Amino acid sequence: MPILDLSPSDQTLTTTGDTPLLDIYAALPAGLYPPFPPVELPGGVGGLVSRGGFGQNFFFAAEVLGLTFISPSGKRIVAGGRTVKNVQGYDLTRPFVGSFGALGHAETVTLRLRPGLSMRQVVAPGTLETLSDPAARFIWQDGPNLHLMHFGPARTVDRALSGLPVATEVTIPADLSQLFPEGMGVGSGGQIRDLRTKRLGQSWVNGGEVPPIPALFARLAASL
Repeated sequence: MPILDLSPSDQTLTTTGDTPLLDIYAALPAGLYPPFPPVELPGGVGGLVSRGGFGQNFFFAAEVLGLTFISPSGKRIVAGGRTVKNVQGYDLTRPFVGSFGALGHAETVTLRLRPGLSMRQVVAPGTLETLSDPAARFIWQDGPNLHLMHFGPARTVDRALSGLPVATEVTIPADLSQLFPEGMGVGSGGQIRDLRTKRLGQSWVNGGEVPPIPALFARLAASL
């Protein structure tokens, strides 16, 4: 299992970019959670970071503390670190998160872990539009069903999942990577949506379609 460093006391984890997401869940001690739900997605941790996360109802880039990546020109670049005081010069961590490969591919990734005494995931018929108060930490729509997942104190978890009053508990992690054999991108017609793609008026689709890259961002990529 390519977990390079796990520090429960610091609540950080460093792993290789190709590590499957569910391997992270299997490696963590009870009471600590990564910044993604218990689902498998194409590209592992590196693919998740490149897309800017999945299903989260928070600022995902803040949960990526650092990474090393190979730029389009073949350079190995170290960005960020486990603590802010270890960062010198320009931090390319946040520009890399959600860059869809424009800045290269992740070699290693350091993630912030969060504590939680309780964790629940529920599913019920519904859409993102019908969810009036999205309080859960992770929210996504899979076809006609809406998934909510939250961790924390038990009462907080119950309150966050109350948006789906008639719901079924989910106990088995899902492998969503089978829906994206050619990679996971943003477009129209996919059955998987989350709050991020809702704002874009799109969904997660097969084929790894990359959103348009702004000219300034393209200049940054060309300089690496």
